[in-house]
Amino acid sequence: MLHPWAAHRKRIRTALNRHLASAQMLAFLPAVVLAAYWIGGELLLVAAALGIPAGLAAAGTFERVALPAQREPVRDWVDLDGAARLCDGTIRDARMSGLTTGAIGFDLGGIDAAATSLGDRGAAALRDACLRRLRQNLRAGDRAHRIGDARYLVLLEPAARLDLESLLGTANRLQAALEEPMTVHDVPHYLTAAAGFCSEARLGEDATGDGLLEATLTALSEAVQSGPSAVRAWSDGLDASRTLRRVLRCEVAAALEQGQIQPWFQPQICTSTGEITGAEGLARWVHPQRGLISPLQFLDALEAGGLMARLGEIMIHSALAALSDWDRAGLAVPRVGVNLSGAELHDPTFVERLKWDLDRHDMTGDRLCIEVLETVFTDSADNAVATTVSGLKRLGCTIDLDDFGTGHASIMALHRLPIDRVKIDRGFIAGIDRSERQRRMVSGILSLAEQLGIETLAEGVESAGEHALLAQLGCDHVQGFRIARPMPAAQVPEWIFRHRQSIARPDLSRRAQ
Repeated sequence: MLHPWAAHRKRIRTALNRHLASAQMLAFLPAVVLAAYWIGGELLLVAAALGIPAGLAAAGTFERVALPAQREPVRDWVDLDGAARLCDGTIRDARMSGLTTGAIGFDLGGIDAAATSLGDRGAAALRDACLRRLRQNLRAGDRAHRIGDARYLVLLEPAARLDLESLLGTANRLQAALEEPMTVHDVPHYLTAAAGFCSEARLGEDATGDGLLEATLTALSEAVQSGPSAVRAWSDGLDASRTLRRVLRCEVAAALEQGQIQPWFQPQICTSTGEITGAEGLARWVHPQRGLISPLQFLDALEAGGLMARLGEIMIHSALAALSDWDRAGLAVPRVGVNLSGAELHDPTFVERLKWDLDRHDMTGDRLCIEVLETVFTDSADNAVATTVSGLKRLGCTIDLDDFGTGHASIMALHRLPIDRVKIDRGFIAGIDRSERQRRMVSGILSLAEQLGIETLAEGVESAGEHALLAQLGCDHVQGFRIARPMPAAQVPEWIFRHRQSIARPDLSRRAQ
């Protein structure tokens, strides 16, 4: 390992050589020769004019002084190997000029759905339109390429200042442009754009094209997992998180079969009486070494492994078993909600298998609430989901439309599916007691539900103010940290005992621990 001072001297020499090798440095040669004339007359002028170029030539400097390699013609689509080579060339150009560069990746949501209605040629036209929109909003020296069906890469022109703030500003500006409606075949399409970025400087002096591309795509993957329009910068911590997800992906199948992944239950209460009206079963992984693992870290692994249907079986079986235990203990929990994946709702045998599970636990269908994500309904191009939901209704199950208001098909879902209750997304609830705009939006949702004879439940209620206002607006049920955090089935009886005491002696200032 180099001594710190030796490493510092090496960096200085590298910087000097870089500047000596630059074309800009040669521009100072006439000034140096003129200064030599003023100081020492004609002899020194001749010596400087001949000696300096000869010395640079002997040192090989002129061989280093080369114009940046001529860029290949800009291509619309490149594979990952080609993208890495482009990143390499951009880094090389930046170093020759003593500047720095960076890259931004975009993942567009909604292209696959649009392709279903547009067909192959229409989808290609939409992808081309996205690339044109991106290039129209770039600076003169920036370049954009498509690197996948819905992914794009922007390589930034080398600049003297390219810090986190400027990269974030560029990413936000391009994201806003991509999310403006795009018209293809006279039909407007609304896309979302997740973004991830990395600068060459954050990777250190040994940055390579492969490294810059991998870091950018790592940040992009993190953004995609965080939400449709999330933006993430690369950091060392992202690599650690990515490594952990790879480890969990290898372990998740065994954990599912060994009973490490089970439902935890979050109670739901009536806003009028405070009585328990149900509980939602939420998947939790209690790892023997790592402890409690967030669903965000393992649900993707289950989906990638085709295990979502198996998770659904375990969740339903465990929920019905918990209800049986609570019934024997004399606890009044009317029903438990379970969120089903698209795979289960498209399975024509699911209703019959659920009937068998209900009979095995001596339960009627009204003890189970099936939660259907709005995105599952939106992504279904056929009537499979509607057929399954109708079958569940015949069993007596109640149907919740989850995350209501976050997509563009909520009202259509209310029209097509036999919905019993809408769950208002927590994004509308947080801070509703402080926002007049949010209050009006939620009031509109509650009014629509009332007109249709559908019950309402607000998710993510975290304060007494939110709870009180929702009750005043007429929301039927509430759920969130204000009421209780998710807990294992064995802890529910104790919570019910304490909740009953709190109803007898209400304290609106309390917060759930």
